[in-house]
Amino acid sequence: MTTLTQAAPRTAPRSTRRWLALSILALAQFLVVLDASIVNIALPVLGRRLGMDTLALAWVITAYVLAFGGLLLLGGRLADRYGHRRVFLIGTAGFVAASALAGLSISSEMLLAARALQGVSAALLAPAALALLTQLFPDGAERTKALGVWGAVAGIGSAAGVLLGGVLTATLGWQSVFFVNVPVGAIVLIAIPLLITRDGIRAQGRLDAVGAITVTAALVALVGAFSAVEQLGFLHPLPLVLFVAAIALGIAFVVIERRSPAPLMPLSVFRNRNLALGNVVMLLGGAAMVALFFALSVFMQAVLGYDALAAGLTQLPLAGALVLVAGAVPSVIARLGSRPVLIGSLLVLAGGLIWLALAPSDAVFLIHLLGPTLLIGVGLGGAFVATTQLAVEGVDGGEAGLAGGLINTSQQIGGAVGLAVLGTIAGLRTAALEAGGASTADALTGGFAWLFVGAAVLAVVGAGIVAIWRR
Repeated sequence: MTTLTQAAPRTAPRSTRRWLALSILALAQFLVVLDASIVNIALPVLGRRLGMDTLALAWVITAYVLAFGGLLLLGGRLADRYGHRRVFLIGTAGFVAASALAGLSISSEMLLAARALQGVSAALLAPAALALLTQLFPDGAERTKALGVWGAVAGIGSAAGVLLGGVLTATLGWQSVFFVNVPVGAIVLIAIPLLITRDGIRAQGRLDAVGAITVTAALVALVGAFSAVEQLGFLHPLPLVLFVAAIALGIAFVVIERRSPAPLMPLSVFRNRNLALGNVVMLLGGAAMVALFFALSVFMQAVLGYDALAAGLTQLPLAGALVLVAGAVPSVIARLGSRPVLIGSLLVLAGGLIWLALAPSDAVFLIHLLGPTLLIGVGLGGAFVATTQLAVEGVDGGEAGLAGGLINTSQQIGGAVGLAVLGTIAGLRTAALEAGGASTADALTGGFAWLFVGAAVLAVVGAGIVAIWRR
């Protein structure tokens, strides 16, 4: 087996219009990332219309994250085996159909089933798309620029979720947050077969079914455990059982992969130290980012009294800063390297989060929130581009889908962990302040301040790991 550190062999180009093809692939990735956050602001309206209580509403998010995070490694390996373009198109078609089903939902059961199907489809789409990018841009300089676009999409999708969720819910209703995926997905399905050549002959032989089932069950148990912690608390029996199951299944997966003649995830991939580092940092970055955007949307509506539209529009400066920085970062990476840029970006992100934690319960956007959100946008833009660049450096074509699955899995698992842990910390702080006689607004503000500081700590830890990680 060719290792990840060897150069990919020269093959016929997958497209004569590579940058246009990249734009379409990025559009599909944008939908996948967007869908994890766009529903947040629509949840209150959606709950009233479909008669869903708080616990059921949490599952609107969890159903998507569980299926997406749990199946990403399998999705990446299926793409390596059966063709990156083929699996990408199948995933996109499934995502479009599931989005339409979600928008047409007339019951909570129908909506949750559609959200799970969206997650399954995204797990096929996302790693295959990143693998196609690495094939479209095999050379270092151009690949760095392409990954700049890709990293920007990852950050913009999360920020835009809050923005678009507010605008669409306020103007067109909650169904529109799902229906928006349908025309965009249709464009992707039409354009990609015209822009990217068919897949070549793929590897023959059996797929590692036992490994696939084991790792999928382990990841679902892990994501489910952290989701259960967020809803039920650390001491409830369900999260404890799920944590134990995740650890046992993870150990079983490692044993299976070591003995399998054709493993789902060859453990040798982690000999590529940049790939391993990129995934560690993405785990921390995903944790900070998901908790941040969830808390921002709640803070602006529950504490500051913004409606859905206003809460969404306040994310425009952050998203704009992220776009501008992500566009400029590839040239900086080309001169300085991925690691210095990543360290600097994470420290800027931490600074913005600490500044945001100082916002009072009667914060004025222009005075208290604009500055820190701009700084956060700068940090996220640089961090996501540099992290993605690290995670695919030295990856050959036969492992590109696996690498894409790994980096997406790290982001999703990190998001589930960050939201559960930092959300629980914020909840405990809020309860303590209320018990001490603080008003509801002041107590919520204090809880969110701890969450923002916790996210800043994750960013600083990530920068420290990058600084000491051996090449």
